[in-house]
Amino acid sequence: MSNERPSRRVGALVLTFLLSAAALTWARRTGDEEAGGAELRVLSTSPARHQGDVPRGTSISITFDRPLQTATITPDSFRVFGRWSGRADGSLSFSNGDQTVTLTPDREFSGGEPVFVNLAHSIVGADLTPLRPAGYAFQFTAAAGRRGPHVDPLRRRVFTRIDTLNVRTTQGTTTRAYGGLASDFDRDGWLDLAIVNEDSADLRVFLNRADGSGNYNAFLQPPTPIGRVASPNKPGDFNNDGLPDAATANVADNSVSIVLGRGDGTFDPQQVVPVGATPHGLVVLDVDGDADPDIVTANTSGNNLSLMLNNGSGVFGPSVSFDSGGNAEYALGAGDMDNDGIYDLVVGTRADQTIHVLVGNGNGTFTHRSSRAAGGLTWMINLGDVDGDGNMDVSSANSQSNNGAILKGNGDGTLGAAAVVAASSIIVATDLGDLDGDGDLDWVLSSFGGSRWHMFLNNGSGVMTQDRVFFAPQAASCSVFLDFDNDSDVDLALVDEVADVVLLMRNGR
Repeated sequence: MSNERPSRRVGALVLTFLLSAAALTWARRTGDEEAGGAELRVLSTSPARHQGDVPRGTSISITFDRPLQTATITPDSFRVFGRWSGRADGSLSFSNGDQTVTLTPDREFSGGEPVFVNLAHSIVGADLTPLRPAGYAFQFTAAAGRRGPHVDPLRRRVFTRIDTLNVRTTQGTTTRAYGGLASDFDRDGWLDLAIVNEDSADLRVFLNRADGSGNYNAFLQPPTPIGRVASPNKPGDFNNDGLPDAATANVADNSVSIVLGRGDGTFDPQQVVPVGATPHGLVVLDVDGDADPDIVTANTSGNNLSLMLNNGSGVFGPSVSFDSGGNAEYALGAGDMDNDGIYDLVVGTRADQTIHVLVGNGNGTFTHRSSRAAGGLTWMINLGDVDGDGNMDVSSANSQSNNGAILKGNGDGTLGAAAVVAASSIIVATDLGDLDGDGDLDWVLSSFGGSRWHMFLNNGSGVMTQDRVFFAPQAASCSVFLDFDNDSDVDLALVDEVADVVLLMRNGR
């Protein structure tokens, strides 16, 4: 027997009747008696899915197949996140009879950065029909570089070292600076750097001087503790407070560390979530349609993947493991490989030297769609639309095979054959971004054994030609793409994990 008060029950019945009547009225108005029973659908987005070279001051618009219940469009249900600039705040407006919602950001996106848009299943139409349980997601890339008849295109192909950041506290005591995150950790409009250290098991944050020079202050003390031999890393806004956070996969601890940003370059104490053995890959994506970012790792010795669900407050539940269909999961990427508005996983398995595509079902599960030879022993993968056809492609760093590869996506979750490019020894990182400001994605491969970074330029069709080599003091571990001087083109922070230094390479004369 219900303990609910009669007046409350009657009120609820009246409200239900009124809402049902409103839904039926809308359906009749559109001439479709079944419209009230169908799911709310996304008809189009602006910018378009996977669009590159988007003006940095763009607004983001979503058009649905029917009017919206506008109160369900909130900062929790409609999220826009720039990989470097962080959460995009701004004003919301509705048009087209409330079928189109537009976010006009308060500030421009950073030059060349990927931007991610997530819509939650809590969005509801005026007829009370919800968005599908999987929600909807897409991404685009902000334009890099200045354009116009008076801008020399060669200017953006000149890289000058302006500084070398020392990651060590005491000379001679190694930190093993394996990787780095670029993000505006203190929300001042300038991109900062967090270096991920394997030996010292911490994050060391260098705040941008914010004077246009591209230089940084010494790293903040004390560093932020994370797990041992932390390597893969991703930024995110896990609790949706507008302050950038970070996640790392800790190879020696078989865990993931999540640290929530305080908005000043420091972080709250880590949350540690155990995952499968030796996690070498990590991605951040919404797997269950609630618009908040979840985490997946690739676990080499565990021979599996691990999923951690976010409760919306930046607290992650225990990991659940599943198989990729390959052997020795090592590298991991996330993107919409079949263009259905649901993010998928791309897994590089080393024992069989294969790249697998697992399409997202939108409910926290994945289905194996396809596999392709990787061209070598994949260490890391990175995704992007390299040929501008609107489909996500895969780049692979193939470590001891001493090469990199590009596998073009067909837009249905399958991949073309690997186009292999020879490089120097032990290629441990692949990074994509528009380095010459021509609107397509260029490529950098990091060679640990060859002590260099190989920079390739894209001809616009995804064909990569080596343009130059940057030499490392001892061993290149990765390249971080970011606009550190706010002049709109993409600069490079080159990380050397043996010398424990970061070379700041400014783009342009």
